[in-house]
Amino acid sequence: MTSSGKKPIRHLRWWIISLVTIGTILNYLARSTLSVAAPTLKQEMGMTTESYSYVVLSFQLAYTIMQTVAGTVLDLLGTRLGFFLFAVGWALANMAHGFATSWQGLAIFRGMLGATEAAAIPAGAKSVSEWFPARERPLATSAFQMGTSVGAIAAPPIVVFCILSWGWESAFIVTGVLSLVWALLWWVGYETPDRHRRLSKEERALIKAGQGDTSDTTRPSTRSEVIRSRGFWAIAIPRFFAEPAWQTFNFFIPLYLVAVWNLDLKSIALWAWMPFVAADLGSLAAGLLPPWLMRRGASVLASRKITMSIGAVCMIGPACIGLAGSPGLAIALFCVGGFAHQMLNGALITLCSDVFDSRMVGTASGMAGTIAWIGGMLFTLLIGQSADIFGYSPLFVMLGALDIIGMAVLWILLRNRPKSADHLTA
Repeated sequence: MTSSGKKPIRHLRWWIISLVTIGTILNYLARSTLSVAAPTLKQEMGMTTESYSYVVLSFQLAYTIMQTVAGTVLDLLGTRLGFFLFAVGWALANMAHGFATSWQGLAIFRGMLGATEAAAIPAGAKSVSEWFPARERPLATSAFQMGTSVGAIAAPPIVVFCILSWGWESAFIVTGVLSLVWALLWWVGYETPDRHRRLSKEERALIKAGQGDTSDTTRPSTRSEVIRSRGFWAIAIPRFFAEPAWQTFNFFIPLYLVAVWNLDLKSIALWAWMPFVAADLGSLAAGLLPPWLMRRGASVLASRKITMSIGAVCMIGPACIGLAGSPGLAIALFCVGGFAHQMLNGALITLCSDVFDSRMVGTASGMAGTIAWIGGMLFTLLIGQSADIFGYSPLFVMLGALDIIGMAVLWILLRNRPKSADHLTA
């Protein structure tokens, strides 16, 4: 029995990451609502692809700026209170979309959503660092990262059903209410291991033993030390090159299917969720491959780097979408891209927990996320300016090339060697 007199919950850390995963699902369901509703909104509000890109850019700009802020807030307020406040914020901001009457109004609400949703990945990374020993972190990270794909999978059928049944406004209201309910569940269910009343002594000891020496002074302990560390840039630069692919998949697949293949709303609902199922498999691969490599002699860092590299090479698949002769083949190549991106991104996110102390994981992850989203934002601007003129094919080629560059940067900057002042080892 715990000190509160309540019976401990077995394997509580996996229940905790399940709660984080559900939050990530609803976070991505809320942000994916717009992309599915985009063809309808473009027609009703008279938006061009360029004006739609500005709406997306509003989200990206706010998200980009706020990831660093959100990570710091999470480290200051704690994961429980910090993530709760951000979740309530994104739920209300998402519901506000239903009251927009122009693309400019939509852009304002979209910016509010981006500012509040920015906490999701830093909060997930921080939860993993608090609750899991190092050897279990890849699988725990892949679990909550799978939520990003599940949210995108759920969006097409839910949003299309709402639009056809009650109008496009209802899609934002429904997905926002779901996030609000989850925020309450998070407040009730989450605590750190040292404070959780349902955590057994045995599991608490297992977690602590597997996290190593938390007093290690070689780990960056301030924001300036994080920025100066080579380990940070080894994570941040590849994420800068990788993020454009994921944002393109999230925001532009429905528009691509309409522009290139003239599919209707029901057909989009049939096709658009498939790449995100493949992305879930990529997240799972990012969780299972590193432990397999470590059992065969690879170091912690090498296992992460190899996993990222396999994903980067697989991005050659979506680079070939312009050669597709049918929407089915195009979707199949998008599936390869979804798998590849989540595999490489899972490895990069896990590295934050490996390289930085749990007290700085939120800050480091948030700053890396800001840099990543600058890359995504710049690529969205490029799509808005060029897709209607040159088509999507050259853009997909660029996505594949960017991840290959990111892979090279990771191997150059992150080397296996004994602990040093910039803490490049786990």
